[in-house]
Formats: sequence, structure tokens, C-alpha cells
Amino acid sequence: MACPHAQTPQGAREIEDTVRTDFHNSMSYGSYLDLERVLSAQHPVSVPEHHDEMLFIIQHQTSELWLKLMLHELMESRRLMDTDEIGKALKCLARVKHIQKTLTEQWSVLATLTPREYAQFRGFLGSSSGFQSFQYRAVEFILGNKHEGMLKVFESDPAAHELLAKILHEPTVYDAFLHALFRSGYAVPEAILNRDVTQPWVFQEALVPIYKDIYESDDTTWSLYQACEDLVDLEDNFQAWRFRHMRVVQRTIGFKKGTGGSSGVDFLRRALDLTFFPELYAVRTEIGK
Repeated sequence: MACPHAQTPQGAREIEDTVRTDFHNSMSYGSYLDLERVLSAQHPVSVPEHHDEMLFIIQHQTSELWLKLMLHELMESRRLMDTDEIGKALKCLARVKHIQKTLTEQWSVLATLTPREYAQFRGFLGSSSGFQSFQYRAVEFILGNKHEGMLKVFESDPAAHELLAKILHEPTVYDAFLHALFRSGYAVPEAILNRDVTQPWVFQEALVPIYKDIYESDDTTWSLYQACEDLVDLEDNFQAWRFRHMRVVQRTIGFKKGTGGSSGVDFLRRALDLTFFPELYAVRTEIGK
């Protein structure tokens, strides 16, 4: 073990006497983060091992870590809305928005993978596909894009299937917000408040005048106004991520079928038609009339 009091080489920064160097009996940075497992979790399957497969693996593993945090924050935001702690809920949504931007920027790293490089190891991936990300699906579910048929993809993974089935039967973040609006005195229709939460959200015309009032009234509680804008930000960011995903896939494999069996780029393009909070966009047309 190097001695902290050893002579500092010329050009190097001196190690302060108070810097701890012995971690035989105490927690270190690596042990706290469980880096031994994290950094040994990359297992390329290409034979011979292709240099760029490491990029592909780490890109997707880091995305899954961010998705885990995003789901964690969305669940807490929903809980806080249920208890009318809107300000705290918005803090969670603000963090989610930053995560989304990070995830979108990550596509630029994967875009450095050329079509030829990916083709050299793509065949070794078998039927594995990002389509099978249960955390991504959980995020879509809690935001309102529910699809019970998706659970079939995860029947071989009991823990993932259980989580998705649970979120399928729970209210979304948007449901929680609408209930908070109702408790704040807004006339959200009972049919919307008591809707079947296992179904995907569909446009509700009755909400548009409510949002018009929120946006136009000087008496609107600021946190409710901000919540509307944060939800719009959330959807805008999600669409930017979807679009970037589609373009990187097109750039890398063209119009080949996805490894998981989807039509590839065409399947991803259709996702751009999905919307979480359509009334918050529809109200833009009505404001000022």
C-alpha cells in the first residue's frame, strides 16, 4: 500500500494527510456502489468478441439504470399528488425531465456505431430487444400508455410480469393529478375520476374547459398551473426520445426487422402517434378565444 506521506512526485497533487486510504474495515466508494458487480455485468456474446459490443451493452445498461430512477420518481410523484403535496410532486417531475434529457443525449453515443460495425455482432443478440425492457414499459404504463397484451412478453420473467401487472391496475400519474384537481375544486367529471385505469388514456373533451380555466384565470394556484406545464414538458421530452430512438435505429440498421420481431423503424414511427396528456395540448387551441 502506498504511504500517503511519501514524497509527492513533481507535477502531482499532494495527498492531504486527512485523506483516508485504508478501507479494510470501512465502507469505500466501490463497496457502497457495489461496483464489483456493476462493472463485471458486461458480458459480450459475439465470437470472436467484437470491440463495439461493449458500447452496445453499456448504452442499454445505463439506460436501464436511468429508467429505474425515472420510475422511482414517477411513483413518488403520484403518491405526493394523492396527498395534495403538489409542490413536492413537481420536484420529482423536474428530476424526471432531466433524466429524460440525459437519456435522449445518450443516443448520440450509440449513433457512433456504424451499420457495418453493428452488423458484425447483431446476429449474436438472438431475439433480445429493447422492446423487452420491462422498466420502459412500466414508465409508459404509469404515464397512461397501458396495454395489457404487453404483459405476455414478460411471462418468462415473473418479477417483471408482477410489477407490470401491478402498475397496470393502478392509477397513472395523470389520474392522480386529475383527482388532485377535483379536490382543489375543479369539476372533473365523475366518469373520468372512476375510469377503468387498466385501459390506455384516451382524449377527454370535458377536461379542455377545465384546463382553459386553469391557464386563463388569475386565481389559479401556481402549483397547478406549473403541474400542467411540467406534464407537457414530460410528454415533449418523451417524444424527443422516441424520435431520436427511431432515427438512430434507421441510421444503424435501415429498415431491417427488429431483433425482437417488430417491423423496426416503422414500429417505432407509429409510437410517435401515442400521447399521454392530449387535453393539455388541445387546450392550446382554445386559450384566448
